[in-house]
Amino acid sequence: MMFQNKKEVYRDTEYPAVVRAKDLLDRLTLREKVGQINQRLYGFNAYSLKGDEIRISDDFKTEVEKWGGLGVLYGLYRADPWSGKDYENGLLGEKAIKTYNLLQEYVIAHSRFGIPMLLSSECPHGHQALDGYILPVNLAMGATFHPALVEEAYRICGRQMREMGVDMALISMLDVLRDPRWGRSEECFGEDPYLASVMAAAVVKSVQAEGVDVVSKHFAAQGETTGGVNASAARIGERELREIHLPAAKATVRAGAAGIMAAYNEIDGIPCHANGWLLKKVLREEMGFSGIVMADGFAVDRLNMLTGDTVRSGAVALLNGVDVSLWDDGFSKLEEAVKQGLIEEKRLDEAVLKVLELKFRRGLFEHPYLEKEKRLFDFTGYPENRYLAEESAVLLKNENGLLPLSEDKISQIAVIGPNALDIYSQLGDYSPPLKNGAGCSIADGIVRYTAEKSAVRTVVCKGCGDEDKQGLLMQAIKAAEESDVTLLVLGGTSSRFGEARFDKNGAIITDKAKKANMDCGEGVDLSTLVLTEEQIALADAVYSAARKTVTVVIAGRPYDIRNILERTDALLYAFYPGPEGGTAMARLLFGEVEPSGRLPVSIPRSADRLPAYYNYRSSYEAMHYCDGEDGPLFPFGYGLGYGIMEYSGFQLSEDRICAEENDIILEFSMKNIGNRPEWGVPMVFIRHRSGSVIPRTEELVAFDKRRLEPGESCHVRFALGKEAFAVWNDKMEYVTEPGAVCVKIRDGQKDLWNADIELL
Repeated sequence: MMFQNKKEVYRDTEYPAVVRAKDLLDRLTLREKVGQINQRLYGFNAYSLKGDEIRISDDFKTEVEKWGGLGVLYGLYRADPWSGKDYENGLLGEKAIKTYNLLQEYVIAHSRFGIPMLLSSECPHGHQALDGYILPVNLAMGATFHPALVEEAYRICGRQMREMGVDMALISMLDVLRDPRWGRSEECFGEDPYLASVMAAAVVKSVQAEGVDVVSKHFAAQGETTGGVNASAARIGERELREIHLPAAKATVRAGAAGIMAAYNEIDGIPCHANGWLLKKVLREEMGFSGIVMADGFAVDRLNMLTGDTVRSGAVALLNGVDVSLWDDGFSKLEEAVKQGLIEEKRLDEAVLKVLELKFRRGLFEHPYLEKEKRLFDFTGYPENRYLAEESAVLLKNENGLLPLSEDKISQIAVIGPNALDIYSQLGDYSPPLKNGAGCSIADGIVRYTAEKSAVRTVVCKGCGDEDKQGLLMQAIKAAEESDVTLLVLGGTSSRFGEARFDKNGAIITDKAKKANMDCGEGVDLSTLVLTEEQIALADAVYSAARKTVTVVIAGRPYDIRNILERTDALLYAFYPGPEGGTAMARLLFGEVEPSGRLPVSIPRSADRLPAYYNYRSSYEAMHYCDGEDGPLFPFGYGLGYGIMEYSGFQLSEDRICAEENDIILEFSMKNIGNRPEWGVPMVFIRHRSGSVIPRTEELVAFDKRRLEPGESCHVRFALGKEAFAVWNDKMEYVTEPGAVCVKIRDGQKDLWNADIELL
């Protein structure tokens, strides 16, 4: 076909999106091209509300008129303390749809070719909008070891965003947690690259199945950090990068992710936004990624430390593979960079073509507006976020079978701790405000459960956190003394809903003089992992006064819980469980559902025993010191249940095999031999006995999750192929090497089976 003779090919729906995009690209001026790859505006400032009147801001109008259109608008629906949007002044229902249409109409009217804008929106653990469907944080999702459930939950988020006109969902899923001092630990699925890869692929598939493209972030190695400090250097070599930090990105590319966001950090001295080897050779050539590479907020301007000049910074980022900006000035100066000869217009065209192609592929030229005048997503019929909360809680201790609580043996239960009452402390960072009465705190969950389903009396005490410290403490002691069981809720918070100051990219600004209430979240990195002094004093008093104590730790990272572990009778660790965390916790504690979470990250004994991750190289004895106990307090994968699962009949299809060509089949049986339902979470680990590079002590290569009724059994089958056994060898080639490999199966705290196989 010859397209060049057809007039206005870009208007003709008979042609493929890329052909239409190329035709339109050739018609744009240099300035219009630059405008298409800029994402400079805070979308939540693009409008204001006055009663029923919606006003478009002057900043929005100026930006559109400057570029003759608009490439991408960020965060129109974002609501949180940083954006300043809430239920009084933010977008919801009919106003959200009207505002979107007004802005889109203005963009199209001021574009010579009627080019619509794309809309990007934050969705780190659910849509960060008013009435957004909010999920537990990534660490909690990792703790479920249930990717199918994660996929189901994210489909609901995708459906909601699609109804609101969101084109690109910005979702954290590529960071692997290697240092829990990092404030953004909660955004990781865990410390293991295979677990992160499986979960990331599930998220991309589910959201994009609902018609919203995913921008997966952050690429790459941001979770490595130096000393747990945000956006700090990843001081690692290429092999560590490839083995730990690139698999999740590869998985999202395979799943069809439309976008990748570059990370703030540097790798071996090269910022990711200026790393052509990473963004072009590895991401595009090796992984086959063909979508958009988006910058993180103001990251392009941070390249001034390399270039000393914003114009050059924009050029460097574009040349090295960044396609779309985020708020920075660098990309707004690309017209000047082209004229100065710093970049060729050909490279600019490549980036613009990707944006235009996405707009055509999404059908925005034919259907730029949201047609229904009134839409209000109703998630009351979607309990998946509660299911995630239930399956993510990790039971670490259950002395003498205290849990589940027996209602006929308890007349009064005390619920104590500030985290029990504050629902925002269980939501995590990047969360929108909730309507009054929405969600369920831990205290509310226990009160509702006992009121509806038992005769147990519930007493609730905050215990600490207000000015009347002594009064609160005495109330807590009295409640613990008078109750048969005390539920002590401790932990941290990433809640921005308090006294907090924000950087221009939305991160928290902390200082010693006026520290935000948060002790986790972006910008809140810690040098220690201990709980606050107030909570430690409260715990000490409650443990001394209580008859029996169940402790729940609500957290966005692993904490130092040694003293808690020693003194409590039962211990549940819940990574921020989301708005339905209170309901989930009540059902777990009283046995309506069974704990099935497994640790997605090792819990260290303390901050001075880091790193604590399980998959270190076997060339040294990790975490061995002369002045303390070795190893983590709890390792990756640990978790208890209420029942008894039996494993038997382990079989391997081969004990000598060429894994480059064939799969090894591993099979066994699971049977619930207890008297209540139980979950099994078998995990397959391998360890190379030899090779051209030092092997890791263990590597997770497969896992499954099954719930069985009493007496029920099932057959489990794993097919382990090349990727289970391949290594990046001494020549940096991804191959299987001949030699012995130990294969073992573990569930929770139990090693179930192991055997050696020979790779040919």
